Formats: sequence, C-alpha cells, structure tokens
Amino acid sequence: MSLNDQQFMRYSRHLLMDDIGEAGQEKLLNAHVLIVGMGGLGCPVSLYLAAAGIGRLSICDGDTVDQSNLQRQVLYTSDDCGKPKVECAAQRLAELNPEVQISAYAEKVTEQILAVDYSLVVDCTDNLAARQQLNAHCYQRKLPFVSASALGWEGQIMAFDFAHNSSLCLNCIINKDSAEPIMNCGNSGVVGPVLGAMGSLQATTVIRILLGFFQQHGQVQRYDGKAGQWLALKAQADKECAVCGS
Repeated sequence: MSLNDQQFMRYSRHLLMDDIGEAGQEKLLNAHVLIVGMGGLGCPVSLYLAAAGIGRLSICDGDTVDQSNLQRQVLYTSDDCGKPKVECAAQRLAELNPEVQISAYAEKVTEQILAVDYSLVVDCTDNLAARQQLNAHCYQRKLPFVSASALGWEGQIMAFDFAHNSSLCLNCIINKDSAEPIMNCGNSGVVGPVLGAMGSLQATTVIRILLGFFQQHGQVQRYDGKAGQWLALKAQADKECAVCGS
C-alpha cells in the first residue's frame, strides 16, 4: 500500500523519523491487529493504534458501558451507558481516523474470531482464562502477543514475539492452572491513568514489534504509579510448560 497525499499529511510526524519513514508507515497501514478487551487498557491501545495508522483493527468485548467505567475507560461518555462497548468504540475510532478498517465483535473472544489472519494480538482482558487462551493461540500461530494488566496503583506488561522466539510464553510466568486472582479492579479499585500508562505502553510495543524494533521477549515490566518507579524482570522458560515446553 502506497501513501496518498492525505496520508502524507496525517502521518507526517512518523514520516519525519528516519527509523519509521514511508516504508515503516506502510508496514503499519498493512497490519491487522486484534484487541481483546475494550476497557481501561483497550481504550488507549485502540486510540493510539488508530491514530498511528494501523490499517485494520479488530476489537472484541461482550460488555456494555457502565457508569463505573467512565473513571478510566476514556473512549466512552455518559450517553453511552447501556450500549455495547465495541459499538461505541468503533464509532469514536472511525471519527478519529476514517481510513482505519474496524471490525467490532460484541462478544467474548471465540475460536472463530481468532481464526482470522492477524499480524498481532493485544490482550487487554481482565481475566486469566482469556489471557491464557490468547497466549496459547498466538504461540501455535507464531503471532506476536502483547499483554498488560493493572490494579490499584500498579501496572504490568509483557510481550512475546512468537514469530521469532518460541522459548518462553506467558504460561511459563503465570501457569494456566493458577487460580484467578482474588483482587481485581471491581473489588479493589484502580487509578485510571495507570491503565492509560500501561495501554499507551502496549500500543508503543505493538508499533515496535510491527517495525522490527522489539527485543524484550518475555520480559516482565512493572510500574508502581504511587512510587513513580519501574522494575524490569527477566523471566525464565519452563521446560515443562504445557504450551511451549519441550
């Protein structure tokens, strides 16, 4: 896909960068990214990827907008309460960048949705079972996988470039047989901008992977918003992992 005159203007700040330029922007325009979960993480991820010119975005979430979402889910307004999140999100994203092709799935992620040919999958869910499902699918399909979460003042992100590295996966770090965490945003709360920070970092990671700049396969990055500190942890592969083990 070659850039037209309007795209040269819209993406001019990317085109000015030697390490993106026209060739890099064309890579973004030719990409198809699936975002699962359109809550506090999915909102900033989708906004920044649409703005960046990802050619196709598929968004998946079976929930409707609730008033309690508005503290952190920045795509939605008070008038959206009771409406499907993906329908409201698709409308806002189309207004931001009409050139992006948006597919909206108002349901939990299914094998049929995952069967589409994606460039990359972004996990913005709030439950471990869905996260493990996406991890296993991406490993089997050799698709890059970017996952994040947040609770209270703290956020966490990890990403896996399964297209180039199959030695470690999310299940090595968080075993699929682990119980769902007792604490979650619904019963323990979360600071909205922490989700914004993690979602923005997810979007940046997506762009880095698509442009070939990603080197942190399986690294766990944790953010303490209250202390204003970052911590990076190097994970190790589990040889007996049910997903990627030998």
